[in-house]
Parts: sequence; structure tokens; C-alpha cells
Amino acid sequence: MKLRWLLLGALLATPAAALDLGAPAPKADVKMKSVDGREVSIAGIAGKNGTLVVFTCNHCPWAKAWEARIAKLGNTYAARGIGVIAINANDPKANAVDGYDGMVERAKMLGLQFPYAVDSGSAVARAFGAERTPEAFLFDAQGKLVYHGTIDDNAEHADAVKQAYLADALEAVASGKPVEVKETKALGCTIKYSDS
Repeated sequence: MKLRWLLLGALLATPAAALDLGAPAPKADVKMKSVDGREVSIAGIAGKNGTLVVFTCNHCPWAKAWEARIAKLGNTYAARGIGVIAINANDPKANAVDGYDGMVERAKMLGLQFPYAVDSGSAVARAFGAERTPEAFLFDAQGKLVYHGTIDDNAEHADAVKQAYLADALEAVASGKPVEVKETKALGCTIKYSDS
């Protein structure tokens, strides 16, 4: 299905109450299984310069459209003192490719150098008020939310991006500067919350 048709659904959806700017990461100590078999938490991966949390999955066309850019940003800024974690809160019963084995394959294919973890029961995503894949939450060195929203302004064509919201926010945080655009609308598939 074309992303432009999905855009209509994304724009018509009523957003949940997302985490407020300036807030700390909720459920930061919750342990989640990463694709390398380790148990990780947001607090455990926090970087000295900040922390990036991206809710994503394997099946969503929006997540797939942005996944190479997310991988590149995560790998780049993990080396610059930003802790990075991708979290899959989708119920694999809703789409089997979102299961753990699919995550392991996706992380390997993308060359992720940061954890990609399972949010069993979707408790972390719910606490963040996250409802889309992908949806980014960036915290500064003091652990305060300074950016929330989408990756950039063109999911379909990386070479046509005019506003690289997440990249700009990451560069500001890594450099200890204020983030200019603090919030954008997260576009993507709805998170298929798990109840188990």
C-alpha cells in the first residue's frame, strides 16, 4: 500500500496523550529482551550526552521506509555519546513478522549497533504515550525530553528530505545546544499493543 494513502489514516487518527516535553523517560528501568539476547533498559543504555528511544516494528511500511535512516542516525550518534534503543511494542499475534525472530533478522540486515528490544505487554510504549511506528523520543544529558515526533519530512524519498527533524535534534543534543524544532507529528502505523 502506498504511503500517501496511509498518511490520510495517520492524519485522521486522534493522538493519545504523549509524554510532555521536559519530562523524564517513564519506565526507564524496565528490562526488555534485545535481539542479542541481553536484557536492556532505557536507563541502562542512557548516554552521557542524551538518549534516543525509537518505537518501531518490522512490518509497517512507514517503519520500513525510515528504517535505514534510523539505523544510520542511531549508529552515528551512539558513537557521539547518545544512548540509543529501538523498541518494538507490537503484539506479534497481530503480525508474525513483528516477533522476536523477525527483529533479530531486521537488526542484522540493518547493521544496528544499538539495542532493538521487545516491549512485552507494551507497557513502555503506553507509558510514553507512543502510538505510531516509527515514533522518536529524544532526551538530553539531564534526561529531559527535548524532541518528540517523526524522523523527517519525507518517508518515501530520503534524497528529497528538506527538514531532517530527528537528525537536527540529535546534532543539537550531541553538541549541548538547544533543540529548535521540539515536536512534530509522528506519522506511521498504529502500535498494535500487546496485552501479555
